[in-house]
Amino acid sequence: MNIIITAIIATVILAVLGIIFGLFLAGIDRRITARMQARIGPPLLQPFTDVRKLFAKQNIVPANAVSWLFNLMPVIALASSIAILLYLPFGSLAPILGDAGDIILVLYLLIVPSLALVIGGFASGSPYATVGAQREMVSMIAYELPLAFAVILVAWRLMISGVVNPFSLNTLMQTSVWDVVGPLGIIGIVILLFLFAWITPGELSKVPFDSPEAETELAGGILAEYSGKNLGMFSLAQAVKTVAIIAFGIILLLPWNLSPAFGLSGISAGAVDLVFFAVKAIIIMILSVTVIKTMMARFRITQVVKLYWFVFGALGIIAMILFVADAFLMGVL
Repeated sequence: MNIIITAIIATVILAVLGIIFGLFLAGIDRRITARMQARIGPPLLQPFTDVRKLFAKQNIVPANAVSWLFNLMPVIALASSIAILLYLPFGSLAPILGDAGDIILVLYLLIVPSLALVIGGFASGSPYATVGAQREMVSMIAYELPLAFAVILVAWRLMISGVVNPFSLNTLMQTSVWDVVGPLGIIGIVILLFLFAWITPGELSKVPFDSPEAETELAGGILAEYSGKNLGMFSLAQAVKTVAIIAFGIILLLPWNLSPAFGLSGISAGAVDLVFFAVKAIIIMILSVTVIKTMMARFRITQVVKLYWFVFGALGIIAMILFVADAFLMGVL
């Protein structure tokens, strides 16, 4: 019973911290975007104010919506986003659910918030939301290909190097793939880093991959009919998912901690590694979301598919060839 109570308390704390950090990342994104566009921009804490206002407003359900499904999907989106965090190690802090899940489970869970958006869009009965939901489904199918390349190649390279349980998130955080590859493998990892930098805005439906919302075309698209607390929960789900996808990329490709370099252990090591993890997350957010959305215009949905399947898919195949060649040269294959 004590274990269950401890797990519940830890889950609540992690959910609150994930929401706070996700909204903080959104504030940094908006602030830097404004400065890059020669604007003053909103305050850093503006996302917190926006969410607070949304939760103070009334929910409006369209007359032709499937009301129970329409109201349930924001809850599913937020709950599933928080669930992802339970399986992720942050720095040297072990995940709440330990080895109960691996990277394959996290890949599945990353799809659930987007599926909740899709179902909510269809349930709203709005033609704008329906088109947005269709675009979201196509986008999901598109960016899963390069994401699968990144995950499988890293786990495979660790496996043939003799690493035990290479699909474990704890293993990935403790054993960097950079340490087991040669020169060709390093080039392959750099390609995977590039791919992940472009997968992140796709996962988060950020410009140039925001065609499911596309305010100028679809009046908000998939979220056109959402308001009040429902829209607030979707906003929180987006914030938590931002933390989750960036953390997943760090664990997969940039898993280093600072504590071993300073000979730290215990609480001090956990604190230092957690701060370092947060710094890496902020840098990745700026480079893979803020910079890309500021310098790019929105892609058409057909362009999104071509880019992820053909351009990034081809890069994934090149990375695979480099990994295999590197393994042969190092005599582990």
